[in-house]
Amino acid sequence: MSRVLVAMSGGVDSSVAAALLQREGHEVVGVTMKLWGGASDTGCCSVSDVDDARRVADALGMDHHVFNFGDDFERWVVGPYVADHQAGRTPNPCIECNRHLKFDRLVRRAEALGFDAVATGHHARIVDDGSGTRFVGRGADRAKDQSYVLHMLDQDQLARLLFPIGAMTKPDVRALAAEAGIRTAAKPDSQDVCFITSTSGRGAFLSDRVELTPGRVVDTAGTEIGRVDAVQLVTIGQRRGIDIGGHPDRRYVVDVDVGAARVTIGPKADLSCESTALVDLAWTAGRVDGDVLAQTSAHGEVAAGAVRGGDLRWSAPHRRVAPGQSVVLYRDDAALGEIVVGGATAA
Repeated sequence: MSRVLVAMSGGVDSSVAAALLQREGHEVVGVTMKLWGGASDTGCCSVSDVDDARRVADALGMDHHVFNFGDDFERWVVGPYVADHQAGRTPNPCIECNRHLKFDRLVRRAEALGFDAVATGHHARIVDDGSGTRFVGRGADRAKDQSYVLHMLDQDQLARLLFPIGAMTKPDVRALAAEAGIRTAAKPDSQDVCFITSTSGRGAFLSDRVELTPGRVVDTAGTEIGRVDAVQLVTIGQRRGIDIGGHPDRRYVVDVDVGAARVTIGPKADLSCESTALVDLAWTAGRVDGDVLAQTSAHGEVAAGAVRGGDLRWSAPHRRVAPGQSVVLYRDDAALGEIVVGGATAA
């Protein structure tokens, strides 16, 4: 029997993860991280989520704690999110929360408190290649797979983590929750970024912290054809929300220059590229140079390519990746399926 600290977000997945570990005979304690002190109605940081987690823990007969990591959240997630928008990049705040809070700060706290492992409700698996080397594998439910947001995990972290529902589909998770009388069985999945409310949105959040810059929209020849209210809110590949006066052909954002207050749009073909420059590369079990499968959004499809130094060279022309987005690298293993071998950020 192990002592396991379960990160409980107030949703059905982490609730079922806790229940499964209890059934296996572990000593299980629930914890909810208090990260955001402001209003939240779209993500996993609301007061109601904390209450749901506590009530599930009570129903399961386990202790429940709340750890206040608000200062760390501001430092590692909110601050960089704002800075990225100011620089014209497209941030991944949920990935940074995993990197710095859930799988660093929380894991270190758990170790200090004498826990043997930390568990979460992620739809992903931890697999062993037979040599003792661990990897993050895709969850059984491909539509809910969360391996993309776990690409930063290294060998030390993987040795201390459990993903109890990784081999289950979402319907199976909900069915087990209903059978066990867990109050979150039918609770909808959280959506979007936890510190951005559905009513005020990203623009209002950023405008409270930085000055947003109106800008020109130009075509690839440099001719002005429209305006945007805030250059910082535009991302590469965006099509909707750009006022270009009823242009007859579909146009996409192909460049964002915050300093010049300029957004450039062009045809879809202008988004095509043969390689993506990578920064902040991190590897699960040693550097990989060569063939990989790459995923560039949380629920996107993988595409073949090869890592060459600091570049990912696509096997076929690929849609440009917005600077700041995570590029997660997989290998298709005959025995283990698609496993994460590393990840990086698009430059």
